[in-house]
Amino acid sequence: MTPPEIPIPARILQLATASWLSAAVSAAASLGVADALAAGPRPVEDIAKEIDAHAPTLYRLLRACADYDLFEEHDGQVFALTELGHALRTDSPVSMRGFAQWVGDPADRYSWSGLADSVRTGRSAFEQVHGQDVWAYMATHPDTASVFNNAMTSASDQMIKPVVAAYDFSRFGRVVDVGGGHGALLAEILRANPGVHGVLYDQPEVVAGASHPDVADRLSVVGGSFFESVPPGGDAYLLSNVIHDWDDEKSARILSNVREAMAPDARVLLAEVVMPGKAEPAATVKLMDLNMLVLCDGKQRTEAEFAELFRSAGLELSRIVPSGFCSVVEAVRA
Repeated sequence: MTPPEIPIPARILQLATASWLSAAVSAAASLGVADALAAGPRPVEDIAKEIDAHAPTLYRLLRACADYDLFEEHDGQVFALTELGHALRTDSPVSMRGFAQWVGDPADRYSWSGLADSVRTGRSAFEQVHGQDVWAYMATHPDTASVFNNAMTSASDQMIKPVVAAYDFSRFGRVVDVGGGHGALLAEILRANPGVHGVLYDQPEVVAGASHPDVADRLSVVGGSFFESVPPGGDAYLLSNVIHDWDDEKSARILSNVREAMAPDARVLLAEVVMPGKAEPAATVKLMDLNMLVLCDGKQRTEAEFAELFRSAGLELSRIVPSGFCSVVEAVRA
């Protein structure tokens, strides 16, 4: 049945129970079902033994996921991966396993229970639900932080190559990646542009995990807080999905520190998902915006909102370069 033919109560039921599907996908990812099926179809009993699950209950999970094309059920309770399901494999080039695991983690899932309160107050639900903000929570819950970091890696891996292909980084001698995590994006920029040198800048405990031996001769690693300062001397300052983590006040503080460090002709480059105009359908981006609200008082911004944010930090929006789902939002000194 097409959506207009589905009775209205049934359509509401579909929407209201979408979180059940999310939980099922996350459970399949966490259990490692796709990895167990990488070599081909297997009976559910065999899968259960490999992943240490209760076979009859695993069957219930897999048959539900099969209705959404993650798996294919054959006779005799035998399951196989579909093209879509391969993206739940750890070693898939388009793997989203880490992100699927995160959305089922209590830290994320319970936070969404506070969305209505976030709408009432305009503040993040995470702190209300868990008793501390998301960054403090990650610092004191290393297991959750590991799941979160894997999720961010899954998501960022899918934007890295499009960003590197869409934007010309070759014109810069020195790119400073502010809040760059383990440096996956910066390393890919250096691989694609042999004349560029890079500086990876993030919290000391974060950059300690960076390892890119193939570009190590052109990559410097610096620890610190972008709320205090950023390394000077860059021709480009790259912030990939950093600004969407923060409200306007904190975002302006970060960007002001970047402006202070940059040369007069340097560029600020935000790799971000740009919120489209209100008439454009973009459900995923709009739900991402709610996710940033729930987790950390952040937001996805429109072009006009980016322009205003830049102005508050003494910068000026110069252009937006689309690169698939993400874009490179470029600014210069005002």
